[in-house]
Amino acid sequence: MSKNTSFIDQTFSVIATILVKILPSSDREKQAFNFYRRGMAAQSDGEYSTALKNYYQSLLLYNIGLLHTNNGEHDRALEYYHQALERNPALPQALNNYLAEILFRKAEDYWKVAVDIAPLNYLEVQGWLKMRANK
Repeated sequence: MSKNTSFIDQTFSVIATILVKILPSSDREKQAFNFYRRGMAAQSDGEYSTALKNYYQSLLLYNIGLLHTNNGEHDRALEYYHQALERNPALPQALNNYLAEILFRKAEDYWKVAVDIAPLNYLEVQGWLKMRANK
């Protein structure tokens, strides 16, 4: 288990492992769960490339999107959120992240116009725009 894993995470992992062993599931489903678990452990340790490799193996599209978001790769993240929504339209996390990114982009466009009109105003916004440009 991950060195950063909390007691609740450890308990969940143990219970999930037991359930995967006793519930009827295919070898493919068990393998996907193992990739998922390894991905979560790697993500908790900050090993994002290892986490991504495991998420790709388990086809956890939402988690792949999250890691791309964390790395500032918003376009790639949106692709994975969109794919996750295609497979499960009721996935609120993916929908939320997908819509949030679209709204942030619209806000960015409006703030750029406001800064162009009044360049000496909105200093905090200018910092936010620079931060977004660097991601």
